[in-house]
Amino acid sequence: MIGNTKTRILIISIILLVCLWLATGYYAFLLRERYNISNTNNYTEAFSNLVNYVNNVENYLAKAMISEDSEHAAQTLTQIWRDSGLATVYLSEIPFQDEGLSQTAKFLNQVSDYSYSLSRKNIDGESLTEEDFNNLKELHNYSVSLEGTLNQLSEELYNGTINWNNFSSGMDIGLAQAVDNMSVFTNIDDNLNEYEGLIYDGAYSDHVNKQEKKGLVGREISEEEAKQKVKEFIGESYIAQIKSNGFIENAEIPSYDFSIGLKDRDESYSVMISKKGGYIVQSSLDRDVTEEKISQTEANEIGKAYLADKGFADMKETYFIKQGNIVTINYAYNDNGIIVYPDLIKVRVALDNGEILGIETTGYLNSHYSRVYKEPKISIEEAKKSLNENIEIKSENMAIIPTEWKTEIFCYEFKGNVEGKDFLVYINCESGKEEDILVILDTPGGTLTI
Repeated sequence: MIGNTKTRILIISIILLVCLWLATGYYAFLLRERYNISNTNNYTEAFSNLVNYVNNVENYLAKAMISEDSEHAAQTLTQIWRDSGLATVYLSEIPFQDEGLSQTAKFLNQVSDYSYSLSRKNIDGESLTEEDFNNLKELHNYSVSLEGTLNQLSEELYNGTINWNNFSSGMDIGLAQAVDNMSVFTNIDDNLNEYEGLIYDGAYSDHVNKQEKKGLVGREISEEEAKQKVKEFIGESYIAQIKSNGFIENAEIPSYDFSIGLKDRDESYSVMISKKGGYIVQSSLDRDVTEEKISQTEANEIGKAYLADKGFADMKETYFIKQGNIVTINYAYNDNGIIVYPDLIKVRVALDNGEILGIETTGYLNSHYSRVYKEPKISIEEAKKSLNENIEIKSENMAIIPTEWKTEIFCYEFKGNVEGKDFLVYINCESGKEEDILVILDTPGGTLTI
């Protein structure tokens, strides 16, 4: 009798476990289906928006090619800038592999930036040149090609020939392979392969992106030489081991990447050394900082001394932000009283003991060189006449400011206050033109500008 009872209990237990397993599996299946449906809806919406904005771009480019009125042309170009920017956003939200659509993203970025550049030209009262109109015509031709390919792809998606699961399943295949031999996907980038990009004064201009890194001087070094640079940077006596993570060729500054184990410490340390010249590109030491003992002024001086010790002399603190008892300070190069904002280095300082937790020198290495300054055509007193009469000037300097097109402008920098709000105003030293106005925000987390 007891044996029969045990057998029944065992059978019931097994049945309950099987039922629980089936119920769990069914629930997981429902969750997965809901997730797939949600993803499909999101991808479909993003793709639909991409198609609509690309269609808008094609239409507005057609208008821009024939517009003669500067004011109307500026409005049209601004619309192209807006819609091509939004198209890029939606392109990034759908599961196309980045390498499959690099030309498409590049094209949309250049359309956005070039149209913005031309709109500024119109706003400043300049007429578009024949070269500008030829460039617009070229962009329009490629937009027609892209529009047609996307519309074809849209039909394939909506009639069920292909679906988003082909691209979101994590398969290790290229975009074109995902749909067997269908040419529609490869057509997107194939149709743009001949597109070489425009040469113009813009942030995505090829001649800007390919320009020489002015701060990178010297010969190319080997990985072993880079490892020696790491030892010199950290101090060989502090290092337990160095692991090479290889050469990162596609980084903004091609660099050797290393992970460093420290003696008597558990924190991880990473350092990147540029192949050209052997410069420190960035470093990071990860540790928790649980309290704040040193002031911002002390942190500024610690960072400045650290930079001087690492070969970056004459740096001036500008703005900072605090997070988790760590302050990130921006230092700009001080060229005999002229603040050179493009030559920027970021330093992370722990506020418990002043330890340097990181450095990032990309801005400095991209931009730093020995500049020759023209004699200002207008005096600082003349420049002040361009300021709003209500501004209370607190300080004045000379500065080099970067533009969004990675060019530079020599300016007078005025820090002032209007109705309790601090501003920075930049007046061109040659033309007297107001180049930029920044609002200074003093927040609990730091000093920032917008």
